[in-house]
Amino acid sequence: MFSATTVHLPDAPSARRWLLPLATVLLLLMVACQPAGDTPPAEPPPSQGVVDSTLPIEEEVRRFLLTVDSVPAALRHGAPNREELVRRFLLAVETRDSAALPRLVLQRDEFIGLYYPHTHFTAPPYELSPSLLWFQMQNASSRGISRLLQRDGGRPLGFASLRCPDQARIEGPNRLWESCIVAVTDSAGAPRDRRLFGTILEHGGTYKFLTYTNEY
Repeated sequence: MFSATTVHLPDAPSARRWLLPLATVLLLLMVACQPAGDTPPAEPPPSQGVVDSTLPIEEEVRRFLLTVDSVPAALRHGAPNREELVRRFLLAVETRDSAALPRLVLQRDEFIGLYYPHTHFTAPPYELSPSLLWFQMQNASSRGISRLLQRDGGRPLGFASLRCPDQARIEGPNRLWESCIVAVTDSAGAPRDRRLFGTILEHGGTYKFLTYTNEY
């Protein structure tokens, strides 16, 4: 026969005095016994985007076309010549006209319908899908016009002259005028050469900017 034994538990303050040191010792032992190199990182490294490069260009074009309402037959809101296009552009910068600036640069449906089918980026060694090329162009354009407006927006630029190469680069029905320089007048009235925009696209007698890539 076992006799009943009364167990006396320590009161709460006493329990805390011996439980807390015991818990600390156990925690230190667990850390010390963990093998080196097994400590997980605080958070997983960010995953890198996977680009699907296995699709043929034809399929890439088909998918891109699904993102536009229709394919235009001509450039919209362009200018009849390069000088007029640049004048409109400078005026939009001077007045910070956020409605005019998008109209002067190539739009998504114009890109896939009028520019991309004829660009050298559709064939090796420069081959790029339309979505990737458009993404690159949009990034460069957005960065360029943002910096231009920050530095030159809202003040007179004063168009003096425009210089472009004697010969355009021909891609099917498109003519590309690259590295054009515009001379604007400074505060003293002297002309100053600036590179304020990217390639000028000529299609069917209408002119627009491919991007707003610039000296900034």
